[in-house]
Formats: sequence, structure tokens, C-alpha cells
Amino acid sequence: MKRPQAEATVARALLDGFEKHWAVMSHTGRSARALFENQDWATLRRLQVERIDFYDARVRECVERLRADFTPELLSEARWGQVKLEYIALLLDFRQPELAEVFFNSVTTRVLERRYFQNRFMFVRPSVSTEYLDLEEPSYRCYYPASHGMRSTLAQVVRDFGLTRPFEDLERDVGKVVRALRRTLPRPLVVEPNFQLQVLESLLFRGQEAYVVGRAINGVTMVPFVVPIVFTPRGQLVLDGVLLDQRALSMLFSSTRAYFIGDIDVPSTWVWFLRRLLPTKPPWELYAMLGFGKASKALFYRDFLHHLRHSTDTLTLAPGVAGLVMVVFTLPSFPYVFKVIRDRPKPPKDVDRGIVTDRYRLVKRADRAGRMADTLEYADVAFPLARLSGPLLAELEREVPSQLERDGETVIIKHLYLERRLTPLDLYLQKASAPEVEVVMEDFVHCLEELAAANIFPGDLLYKNFGVTRLGRVVFYDYDEIDLVTKVQFRALPTSSYDEDETRGEAWFSVGPRDVFPDDWKPFFFTEPRVQRALEEKGPHLFTPQFWNGVKDELLEGRAPAISPYPAAVRFPRGPTRR
Repeated sequence: MKRPQAEATVARALLDGFEKHWAVMSHTGRSARALFENQDWATLRRLQVERIDFYDARVRECVERLRADFTPELLSEARWGQVKLEYIALLLDFRQPELAEVFFNSVTTRVLERRYFQNRFMFVRPSVSTEYLDLEEPSYRCYYPASHGMRSTLAQVVRDFGLTRPFEDLERDVGKVVRALRRTLPRPLVVEPNFQLQVLESLLFRGQEAYVVGRAINGVTMVPFVVPIVFTPRGQLVLDGVLLDQRALSMLFSSTRAYFIGDIDVPSTWVWFLRRLLPTKPPWELYAMLGFGKASKALFYRDFLHHLRHSTDTLTLAPGVAGLVMVVFTLPSFPYVFKVIRDRPKPPKDVDRGIVTDRYRLVKRADRAGRMADTLEYADVAFPLARLSGPLLAELEREVPSQLERDGETVIIKHLYLERRLTPLDLYLQKASAPEVEVVMEDFVHCLEELAAANIFPGDLLYKNFGVTRLGRVVFYDYDEIDLVTKVQFRALPTSSYDEDETRGEAWFSVGPRDVFPDDWKPFFFTEPRVQRALEEKGPHLFTPQFWNGVKDELLEGRAPAISPYPAAVRFPRGPTRR
């Protein structure tokens, strides 16, 4: 039977568009090592940010090509089902089929100019298996310490990455990694026949660190490990520590941090490897952390649809104080929240939809420093009407009518954000014991310090805008007033010579749109005695313009404080080098 030539040509043009996107992504991944070795942090950071926009640019180019090269009849719904079949045929020996399917979906929504489709038009489910795609070229290497010794083997692991910059003392650092691994492996250590180290074939890069990611396997025991490589002030490389426990690994791969960049040829095999190390991380989150944001969004939405079909609870307004800018709702059995911008933000908020979307875009591109929740942005999301609670539907119809459509038994929200659900800090404090208050408020102080070091000023510092993660970390998640520290004017409250000025209902001195008075925050933070004591002890400097202006000066001079993505406890002390 002769294959439809026209539809096959469309499918080939569509796959060409994806392959161009993949070529650009691969080039940036391969560039990361050279940028790291040259300590070109600015360019490496710029590439990490630019990758976020690569995908949409390639989709636009592909759509323009299809419309220029093919007739509207060929690009119609009547022919698109066959185009999809031809596309599937092209993916059978492909190494990134799941990403190519997402690209097809993105192009389809633009070519057919529809919001959502029957399954025959879209890849709602994967059509090509991603298992064992690395049979020809494995995505990780295996090493056997029983044959060559642990120290020699680990040294070879590092050398096999081909870094050209010299190490300060690789033998010394490898010895420290070996001692840490031996403390973690069960004692007494009985070497089993399968004793091996499995290490991802390429380094991951983020910030000013490179990461060796692997696992030690001995019998039925599996110990994950990540070894950061950093530069000394003299420009030599060192192994900075070793991350072995789940908490440290989860913090490193947290969605509250910027994405990694690396030379990744078969993304699905990297995700499979990382899932063994981080079993609580869903695949979509790992795709995001590796820089494949659109695949992450598609996988999350599949998870959501699957959960809807296998649950019966109702979407409802999220607990806590209602936001002035966003309507926030959640499905109690699903650990995420959906956020929709109100048509008219409530006073005293003075923002519009454009300002809010710009600020969320800023967060997406910022170094989130482990302190800002990542967001997924969606357009035209369909929810079953029967799953929306009465109060939620009423709130949506009242507050976001411009973003709402009904299509039979479906409610379509034109634009929303999604975040992992956290415990709002204000609710956490209401139930926390005295020791828990001490711990969480100390972390609140660290959160503000680290955001400042990343050039982020939250704007609205009320507790309801911060959440507490399952690991007990304080994270910021309300971005409608966010700004760069370097653009804010931190001022001390002026003192008046006239008593009546102090009793006025409004400021008696001039206040610019970006003027901030840290010493005016105390009345908002010191209303509860336990919290007041914790803040007075841990963070009195936060309520002074001197602190914020000091950080601002460092940022403007290029001396931004370093923010370590892993605990200080895992770092090796820097001792003398061997001679």
C-alpha cells in the first residue's frame, strides 16, 4: 500500500523543526563544559536563561514554514490525523521521542488554531517507548572498585570527564570521597560480585559548580552520590564534598533552584537514572531540572489527567488568606495549586495582568537560590465542571470572568500558573511549637538573605506569601510585587522636627515608587511574641536599610555573596595539598 506522500512530507518538515531545536539545545549543553573551565560564569548563566526561550522560537519557525510550504487543506483537521501517523513512523528509531511528541503537540495547537483536541490529533499518551534507548551508547559508565581499588577507581571516574584544568590535589579529595562512602555503606563491608559505581556520562553544570552524579551498588544496597567540582581562588579544581543523603540530594535537585545544563543525548535515560537516586521526584520535575521545560509541562498535565480519572475529590479554594492578585485553588488529593490572575486585583495592590506575568517571567529566568517555587505556565486548561466546588466556581466567575469559558460540561481557564503546594508560613506558625517557631523563623531569615544575594527583593514580606516545604525550608511563592534588589531604594525613615507629622495618616515626606523602608516592617512582623523573640535573635539586621544597601552595593560591584546549593556539612575542609 502506497503511503500518503503529502502527509509524510508535512511530518518530515515538522520533525525537521524539532531537530533544529534539538541541535541548538545540544550545542548549549556541549558548550557548558568549556564555559565552566574558562570560569565564564556570565555566559554560562546567560545560556541557562536563553534555553528557556529556545523552544517557543523553534515552534514559531516551524509553524511559519508549514504555512508557507503547504496548503491550508493539507494542514487541516481532515489530514492531520494521517500527519500524526507519519510522524510516529519517523520516531521509531529516535533518541528523544518524548520531546519530539511534545513539539508536535505545540505545533498542532498553532496550526489547527484549537485549544484542545481529540486524541487522534495530539500525543495525549506516548506512542514510542523510551526504555532502553541508550543500548548503543550507554548514558552512564560502570566502574569496578573490587578490581582496581576504590581510590584509583574514583580518580579514574573524575579523569574520564576530560577536564583540562588542573586539580589542586585530586588524590587528597578522592580519599575524602572514599571515606565518606565507606561511612555510608553498611558495615562490615562485604564486597558482593556486583559491586560497582555507575556514573552519568557527562557532568551537570549550574552556577559555578560542576556535578558528578552516580550511585554505588553492592548486592541489594544502592547508595546515591553527587560530587561537586569547584574552583579554588587560584584557579585550580577541587572536589568540594559529597552529597549522600536524600535530604541533601533533594535540595540540590529542588524545583526552587535554577535548572542544570549538560551534554545530554537521551533525556529519558537520564531521568530514569535520577529517579533511582531521587525516588520521590516525579519524572516531570526531573525533566524540568535538566532544562526540558516543555516536556516537563506535558508530563505534568498527563499526570494530572490520570489523577483526575482515578480520584473523586473536588477542586476547591486553597486554604489560607486569599490573595489580592491571584485566585488560588487546589485538588486536596493532588499536591499542587493552580493560580489565576484576578481581572481586577484588590486594593491596595496596584498591578495589572501584564505586570504580574512579567514578574513571573523574571522568576523563571532568575537564580531562584533554592528559595522561590518554580511555576509551570499553561494556556487553555480544561477542567470538568463537575469537579469544581460551588464556592470555587463562584469565585472564578466573579474574579476572573475574562479568563473563563464554558464548553458543555467543561470549564476552560485561558491562563494559569501551577506550583507545588506548600504549607503557608502564617498557618504553619499558628500550629507550631516553640522550638518549631525558632527553627522556621531562623530559616525565614536565611530565605530573605539568600534571595537578596540572588538580587531578589520579595516586595510583600507578609508571612502568607511564604510557604514551608516538606523538608522544613521556607520558600517564597507570591511574585506580584517582586523586584531586583539593585533597583530598589532602601531608605531609613526620616525624623521630623514637628510632632504633628508623626501622627498624620499619610507620609509627610516624599516617597518614590521603589522606595522601601525596612525599619518600618517591625509592626507587621512583631505581632506575636514567639515570632518576635525569634526574629530579634536571628534577624535584626533585616529591619535596617544598611543590610539591604550593603547587599545591593555588592551586587552592583559584581561581588554577590555565594549561595551554596548544598549544606555546609557536606563540604570538605581544604587542607594542605600533597607534595
